[in-house]
Amino acid sequence: MRLLTAIDQLFILLENRNQPMHIGGLFLFEIPDGASDTFVSDLVQQMVTQKTPPSFPFNQVLYHLAWWKTDENFEVDHHFRHIALPKPARIRELLTYVSQEHSKLLNRAKPMWECHIIEGIEGNRFALYFKIHHSMVDGIAAIRLVKKSLSESPIERISLPIWSLMTRHRHQLDALIPEDKSILRVVKEQALAIPPAIKALAKNVVERFHKDYITTTQAPDSPLNQPVSSSRRISAQSYELIRFQTIAKHYAVTVNDVILAICSGALRRYLLDINGLPKKPLIAFVPLSLRDDNDSASQHVGNQITFILANLATHLADPVARLKTINGSTKNSKKRFSRMKQASSIIYSGIAYSRAGLQVLTGLFPDYRGFNLIISNVPGSHQPLYWQGAKLQALYPVSIVLNDQAMNITLCTYVDKIEFCIVTCSQILPHSQRLLTYMEEEIRQFESLMRN
Repeated sequence: MRLLTAIDQLFILLENRNQPMHIGGLFLFEIPDGASDTFVSDLVQQMVTQKTPPSFPFNQVLYHLAWWKTDENFEVDHHFRHIALPKPARIRELLTYVSQEHSKLLNRAKPMWECHIIEGIEGNRFALYFKIHHSMVDGIAAIRLVKKSLSESPIERISLPIWSLMTRHRHQLDALIPEDKSILRVVKEQALAIPPAIKALAKNVVERFHKDYITTTQAPDSPLNQPVSSSRRISAQSYELIRFQTIAKHYAVTVNDVILAICSGALRRYLLDINGLPKKPLIAFVPLSLRDDNDSASQHVGNQITFILANLATHLADPVARLKTINGSTKNSKKRFSRMKQASSIIYSGIAYSRAGLQVLTGLFPDYRGFNLIISNVPGSHQPLYWQGAKLQALYPVSIVLNDQAMNITLCTYVDKIEFCIVTCSQILPHSQRLLTYMEEEIRQFESLMRN
């Protein structure tokens, strides 16, 4: 058995009926040219008839809310769904189905994941929707599992189901399994990480007066910040990566800063539409990966993230001024975490964002806003991926919304695209799909300014 980390535990504690804590991915595939009419059905039949046991982490079940253990009674029927939408289903109908499924809780008595194969999509396509509890993996780990599961070759044929595909990378599997640590060792590591975290918190007393420093008390009240229901609406769109890279190069900022600026401009337009734009700037909670690609432990699945606060500058009408403000705030936050190792960063975050966490968990501070929404960028694959010869056309990361945080924007890079997915509480935020149109308008505005 393996002990849940503090972050894993947090995702378990935060979950309730209106706040499911699973993340997901919607993968859109093109059926190969010349394939039979039963291509998807054959693929499904091949998956469900295989007797190969699931790989880590798909075989892990929650034990006494504190441990992971291997499920000895795994039954694929509890996890797999095959759905045929009325042909020809548009992307709208696909997103409606995924929205409904994403609002449903996973069964804690089983390994907490589900796989849905969805056929009947226009353009000779089918989809895979996979959801897994956030306590089991973070977004980066989930994408790494996907890359291990699919192929970079259009001619490779894989006979194993997705939840067992790790077995074909047996020599790599051990590197992905977190080290099994004793409670004593975990306590010792945490104790050694406390002094650097306390030192960083003490520095905040002085640094908080810097113009780019963002505190957990700056987020204004907004229409995004209301108690959520269990209803979800998912909107998705792809944009050319080169457009973001060109803007970033022109203004000497990062692509992530440009992404935040595009989201900021779209949010500003949306809130103006519904007469809900606050006078103070929205504050985004932005996941920051603590993984070091040179460290073998950073290849493990599980959660290795913390968060930074970004000033979205939604009070500013000038897009360039917004971009510069965003750049200043993200640089300030990243600098703070660069002084700490992973364990210290997690302790620092737990203390610094404790009040925001308590509000999400208990609702004890109804007038307090630690942040307004989460915006997350998950690195994807630079190479096209295939499944039984079917080319992966797009992948959309489907994330969570929290109580009093009715919107989440998550994106993933794939080959030459950035795939945006917006998840909202549909009862709180109407017509949230407009944000995708506004993002395109924001990109065009930057492109126009660069030409002039």
